[in-house]
Amino acid sequence: MNSEKTKVHFTDNNLINPTNPITVNLIGAGGTGSKVLTALMEMNHSLMALGHAGLNVRLWDDDVVTEANLGRQRFASSETGLYKSVALINRANRWSGTNWKAETIKFEKSSLGKLPEHTGATIYISCVDTVKARFEIAEILKQSHNGNAYFNRPRYWMDFGNSQYTGQVLLSTIGTIKQPHSEKYETISNLPMVTEEFAELLKQSEAKDDTPSCSLAEALEKQDLYVNSTLAQMGCSLLWGLFRNGLTHNRGFFLNLKDFRSQPIAVG
Repeated sequence: MNSEKTKVHFTDNNLINPTNPITVNLIGAGGTGSKVLTALMEMNHSLMALGHAGLNVRLWDDDVVTEANLGRQRFASSETGLYKSVALINRANRWSGTNWKAETIKFEKSSLGKLPEHTGATIYISCVDTVKARFEIAEILKQSHNGNAYFNRPRYWMDFGNSQYTGQVLLSTIGTIKQPHSEKYETISNLPMVTEEFAELLKQSEAKDDTPSCSLAEALEKQDLYVNSTLAQMGCSLLWGLFRNGLTHNRGFFLNLKDFRSQPIAVG
């Protein structure tokens, strides 16, 4: 009797044994993005200790640090008024000796439809709080994927999203990733984008109030203190598994921090 094969996605070969550091565009430097950056610092150090070329991160955010950000986001009071991306990248570079870059603009096309400079990367990680930003990122990724460049060709997009107590992380391929022949597994070459698979859900969620919080107390009414950091750790664990294991059975998860439940999302 034929048993059904386990579905897996094998990591793109370019991530496993690269000649140069893997380029990462981290979009958003707030509650989740600031903590994802810390996790990427740990990942970079660990990869290099294992003989890998490591990561080269570019952080995008046009927002500045306010009093409301202190406590829930990874900023000190002395950084109030600075661009979030600059404050975080300067600290990361001083800490780990990297030469990562900060962008103080939004990751979006110009009014003429032109892509911003330095949009090319292998991995994109979005930690944004609007549906519009996600659809904009999806458009840019599709446009970048259709280019001719091989180096920095977009391959993966990991999107983080959350409400007060719940959240999700979803890993997508940008186009298809060539899979090896496998007798043991059923290989999945394409992981759908969050903007395709959950388009209606995203649009419904946008109806909620997304105005900026003027104080930490107000911010905590919208997002629990540890939901961002929990998502950041679990999401980066999925990314780490792509590098270390060379494959993944899951392409993300749903999280409910209120009752400590998480539900993996299988690759197929």
